Amino acid sequence: MDCSTALERRERMALAGSALESYQLERLNCLLDQILPANRFYAQRLAQVRRPIRALDELAALPYTFKESLLTTPVSQGPAHLSDLHTFARAKYVRYHQTSGTRGRPLPVLDTADDWRWWIECWQYVYDAAEVQARDCVFLAFSFGPFIGFWSAHDAAIARGCMVVPGGGLNTLGRLELIRSSGATVVCCTPSYALRLAEVAQQHHVDCAELGVRVLILAGEPGGSMPAVRQRIESAWGARVLDHAGATEVGPWGVGDAAGTGLHIIESEFIAEFISLEHGGPAAEGELSELVLTNLGRVGAPVLRYRTGDLVCPSWTRPGPIRFVHLPGGIHGRVDDMLVIRGVNIFPTAIEQIVRSFPEVVEYRATAHKVHELDQISIEIEDRLQQPKRVAEELRLRLGLKIDVRCVPLGSLPRFEGKGQRLIDQR
Repeated sequence: MDCSTALERRERMALAGSALESYQLERLNCLLDQILPANRFYAQRLAQVRRPIRALDELAALPYTFKESLLTTPVSQGPAHLSDLHTFARAKYVRYHQTSGTRGRPLPVLDTADDWRWWIECWQYVYDAAEVQARDCVFLAFSFGPFIGFWSAHDAAIARGCMVVPGGGLNTLGRLELIRSSGATVVCCTPSYALRLAEVAQQHHVDCAELGVRVLILAGEPGGSMPAVRQRIESAWGARVLDHAGATEVGPWGVGDAAGTGLHIIESEFIAEFISLEHGGPAAEGELSELVLTNLGRVGAPVLRYRTGDLVCPSWTRPGPIRFVHLPGGIHGRVDDMLVIRGVNIFPTAIEQIVRSFPEVVEYRATAHKVHELDQISIEIEDRLQQPKRVAEELRLRLGLKIDVRCVPLGSLPRFEGKGQRLIDQR
């Protein structure tokens, strides 16, 4: 497939109701025709499903796909790691990536040339939202390893006609210098690394706001839609922040809204469902729920009704030209990240939002542990003011929980290029 035009993408984003459902249904049936029965993983799971599917409501009859089931599918011998999830023979695939393995062993996922073009097409929605033009210079601040990272962002920027600068193999100061010398106007990185770049710049008397970057596209972890994090990054860089979300096993599914308040799911390329955390059924407007996705353009490694584990609050009532479902606040956390501390449900993103609201706090780390069989949480902060009590009081007011907060020396806590790991669970 070739990349669509910006006008075609705008027209798709304006689809709603029956028009959007008809479009998705056609794409879904086309996908099923291409993957069955060759894809052994889904041929077995969908053996009793009548086709063609006549309404999206019939998706409920299909089983969920869990990452655990993908990890346990049979794998062929040899270096390709070609599992039953993959539709075609090994020779058809041209891209190899794997998940980060932060929640278990890494999952290898391969893409055909057509699948990779689909990834690039999805990324065009992100670049549209960031108003990226062919005259822009896009700097990619990641390590270019086997994780999906910003590989698709790299190729999508080239397809758009941009100058692309890969920032792998450099330390943080070297990347800042390359951003300056290359004239980069767009930077792609994680929220954690955007903050780290700004911190190192300040240490070396470099003003990020004078580097000429006008937009940072952030992905890999929550943060781009969190007001305190976004505002801190925008202030340091003098640039706009755009959130983005995706996953190796699913694809690049989310694009930040113009106001920076959340994400839109690219519903022309994904069917989204939402499972209520409270009752397990379909979620209502604004209800905290787990996101379930079906990708519609990845024939070589499809996932149907994939339980992402991401927690979101869907909204279908947002006015404006973009009618794709909106996720205010972006990703609020993950199902398996929720902590229950003395009867209070806490997500790490809630802690980060509060701690990052103090501009003098450079970095932090939270630790969950037990004291006399009771769950507790403590937080270490690098605070230029050396006043942890004010942070503890804000946590108590907003979370309803007394949390021990103490200061540690500046520069003593870990920094992150990729996904930040700021919660340690010692229970």
